[in-house]
Amino acid sequence: MRKLANDELDRKNVAEFKAAEKLPVSLILDNIRSLNNIGSVFRTADAFLIKKIYLCGITAKPPHKDIQKTALGATDSVAWEYVEDTSELVQRLQKEKVHVAALEQAENATMLHTFTPVIDQEYALVFGNEVKGVSQQVVTASDTVLEIPQFGTKHSLNIAVSTGVVVWDFWNKLMG
Repeated sequence: MRKLANDELDRKNVAEFKAAEKLPVSLILDNIRSLNNIGSVFRTADAFLIKKIYLCGITAKPPHKDIQKTALGATDSVAWEYVEDTSELVQRLQKEKVHVAALEQAENATMLHTFTPVIDQEYALVFGNEVKGVSQQVVTASDTVLEIPQFGTKHSLNIAVSTGVVVWDFWNKLMG
């Protein structure tokens, strides 16, 4: 088996990415502190044709060298918008008939592997602060709370890892 060179991967250029049909999923970053995490989310969003990223609260915005370090140019391909108040964004998206799902450990949360997204429904997935998670106000306002099952000793996953797990799950269920 031979490792492929980058020019053999048949990837889209930025214009092709922007024109491509997107997964009907947007990502909401609720007060993310780490610039590296933000960049990693952009890169994951690019890999799976995510519709848009919303950067909320203290979440930093491109351009920033520490975001670029992990995004590797994905801030140029993936649509994004800064919205100061996450709760107001959730309300706005719900009025647009977007199903908002917070990723959090909560009472009566639906385990990710048991959740079946509806074809032709648009989703916005909320990922929270590295220490405090998704704010209670946003959890309460969300249409669904999804939880990634975990079986070890730690209480949470890194936000960039969580995003990758959830986006891959949605991709498989909606596009697979």
